[in-house]
Amino acid sequence: MTMTQGGDNVFEDLGFGAEEAADLKARADLMIKLRRYILNQGLTTEQAAALLGETQRQINNLMNGEIDLFSVEKLINMLVKTRM
Repeated sequence: MTMTQGGDNVFEDLGFGAEEAADLKARADLMIKLRRYILNQGLTTEQAAALLGETQRQINNLMNGEIDLFSVEKLINMLVKTRM
């Protein structure tokens, strides 16, 4: 088996164009930060939804990595509410 060293952006490695790959990476990074915050704080879905001004369904989508449902702007707005 031959292994190839990947680049800095897994989405580029998967064949996405540079602009789309950068957007996907930014959203993925923000989602990871939010998910870690929720887990580290021990927040329930209900508590996280109240804190972030979202529905419990949106928090579930976030926690499940549904990247296509979130824009960079929305994720940044959510992150600001955590005061991180």
